[in-house]
Amino acid sequence: MMLASFPTMAALEVGKHFYWQLGNLEVHGQVLIVSWIVIGVLVVASAIASRNLQTVPGGFQNFMEYALEFIQGIAKDQIGVKHYREWVPFVGSLFLFIFVSNWLGALVPWKLVKLPEGELAAPTSDVNTTIALALLVSLAYFYAGFKERGLGYFSKYVQGSPFLLPLWVIEDFTKPLSLSFRLFGNILADELVVGVFVLLVPLVVPLPVMILGLFTSAIQALIFSTLAASYIGEAMEGHGEEEHSDHHG
Repeated sequence: MMLASFPTMAALEVGKHFYWQLGNLEVHGQVLIVSWIVIGVLVVASAIASRNLQTVPGGFQNFMEYALEFIQGIAKDQIGVKHYREWVPFVGSLFLFIFVSNWLGALVPWKLVKLPEGELAAPTSDVNTTIALALLVSLAYFYAGFKERGLGYFSKYVQGSPFLLPLWVIEDFTKPLSLSFRLFGNILADELVVGVFVLLVPLVVPLPVMILGLFTSAIQALIFSTLAASYIGEAMEGHGEEEHSDHHG
C-alpha cells in the first residue's frame, strides 16, 4: 500500500491547470494560490524582521539585513552607484519572489493538496508567470531609459537603416523573454526529474537531487534578477557620456 502511493506523489500533470472563471476571463487558480502563499511568506518575514529593530542586529533581523545588502550589491554592480537605490525594491522583489517560489516548489509537498484539475506547484514552473515577470522587466527598462535619457533613449531605433527598426524592437523584448523561458524550463525540469526519481527509487535517491534543485533554484533567482538589473543599467547608460561630450563641446 505504501509503495502504491508513490506514483501519486510523483505524478506531474504538465499542461493541466485549475482555472477560475471570472466573468469571461479564465485565470490559473493554482498559480494564484501559490503566488499568494509566496507573497504571504515574504510579508510575514518582513514583518518579523522589522519588529523590535535593534541597533546591533541579531537573529532573523540580521539574516534579512544580509539579504537586503546582497540585493543592494546586485543593483549597485549592474545599475551603478548613482541610480541603484531607486531600483533596489524592484530588483529585490524579483529576486525574493522567484527565490521563495522556487524553494517552496522544491520543499513543500504540494501534490498532497487535491485540486479538481491540475496541481499546485511553484509559480515559476508555469510559463505564464515567468513571461509576466519578463514583461515587467521590459516595462522597467523602457521606463528607466526614458526617465534617464528622455526621447534620446528611442534614438537607437531610428539610427541606421529603418529596416532594422523591427529587429531593435524585437531584441528589446526577447532579452527578458529568454530569461523567462530559461527560468520556466529549469524549474519545470527540476520538478520532472524529482518526480521521476521518486517514482523509480523512492526516498533515497531523490534527496540529493532535491538538494541540488534547491541550489539551482537559488541560482536561477540570482541570474534573473542580475540580468534584469543589467538591462535596466544598459537602458540608462550613455546619459553620462552625452553630458560629458556636451561639456567638452
